[in-house]
Amino acid sequence: MSAADAVAVDPAVLDTLAAAGVATVYEASGRSGLVDAELAQIVPGTRVAGPARTVLCGQDDNRTVHEAMTRLRPGEVLVLTMPEPAPVALVGELLATQAKVAGAVGVLVDAAVRDVDELRDLGLPVWARYRRVRGATKRERGSLDVPVRVGGATINPGDVVVLDADGAVVVARESAAGVAAATTARLAKETGLRARLEAGELSYDLHGMRAEDEPAG
Repeated sequence: MSAADAVAVDPAVLDTLAAAGVATVYEASGRSGLVDAELAQIVPGTRVAGPARTVLCGQDDNRTVHEAMTRLRPGEVLVLTMPEPAPVALVGELLATQAKVAGAVGVLVDAAVRDVDELRDLGLPVWARYRRVRGATKRERGSLDVPVRVGGATINPGDVVVLDADGAVVVARESAAGVAAATTARLAKETGLRARLEAGELSYDLHGMRAEDEPAG
């Protein structure tokens, strides 16, 4: 099933996940879906959540990224991968411009990007494993809308990808509403804890660790 054919995720759910951010969503989802990779946030201060439009390129080749622009839909996160991550630029300013015009909310590149200054000026949120100018070939047609692996996490077409300064986490499309509800509950709990910490209480006590560590009597 392609991202375009998948049952749409409620925009309110996406807004909740994006606002909460990667760390909170990761914890609220039972510490699942972590993209365990060092990702550079190309446009500082950005955070997004959206259904994945997945791309599996040929190794060191970005022909399929160009094809993906014909399928990209507003609100999606474009997820670009290769069989093996490598410091080869799959995206630069011109491809990112197309993605922005198509309405993508973000791009996750499990390879390199280039034209970093221009990408920042463009403003489309982009995360990448590398920043390198080494160009890709355009010879091999890869696959669109297929499950891909990034940082040990499987991303299926239509799964929700959340990205911010901490990196990325993936929420299965069918679990998104439940994770959003758990995220809201976690945020409420953290708000209460924050108020108590600001009043001078200690997490060592609030989490019961002192009582566990000190001998009884």
